[in-house]
Amino acid sequence: MSEKLVTIGKVVNSHGIRGELKIVPETDFPERFDKGNSLIIVDSQNKQTPVTVLSSRLHKNVFIVQFAGFTDINEVEKFKGSLLKIESTQQQPLEEGEYYYHEIIGCKVVTEEGQELGLVSEVLTPGANDVWVVALPKGKQLLLPVIDDVILDVNVASKTIQIHLMEGLLE
Repeated sequence: MSEKLVTIGKVVNSHGIRGELKIVPETDFPERFDKGNSLIIVDSQNKQTPVTVLSSRLHKNVFIVQFAGFTDINEVEKFKGSLLKIESTQQQPLEEGEYYYHEIIGCKVVTEEGQELGLVSEVLTPGANDVWVVALPKGKQLLLPVIDDVILDVNVASKTIQIHLMEGLLE
């Protein structure tokens, strides 16, 4: 497994006594948890355990998942707090103008005049639109709303985002 891994969920707890786990999804593609899919559990020591989904169901915004070969609560307790990942080659292609979070984080933000502001450090999803957090010099942050009026161009290959700095954004 030399491929780059991408997080699609977090194991938050066990469920019942038959080896099921509660997974909080971190993906826009819930079909990742469908029966037969191959995933990788990565624990806090970075140990990787390849698994195959045996069954899954959505319950209160959490997936209850059982992996093949795990039939008892004692076998899965060790996975609490682990991340569920896939190889980056398994990512779904996105439509024009859509990006994965990991493609945006670390991008250099530049105004249309060429002024470098900083790097995107985080992606927030508060509601109507995403917000990109830009780490500015001197420890300050700029919250960039991801709307057409602000985001002019995103070049994932060069890790550069060109923006229109609307009045009041830097205050």
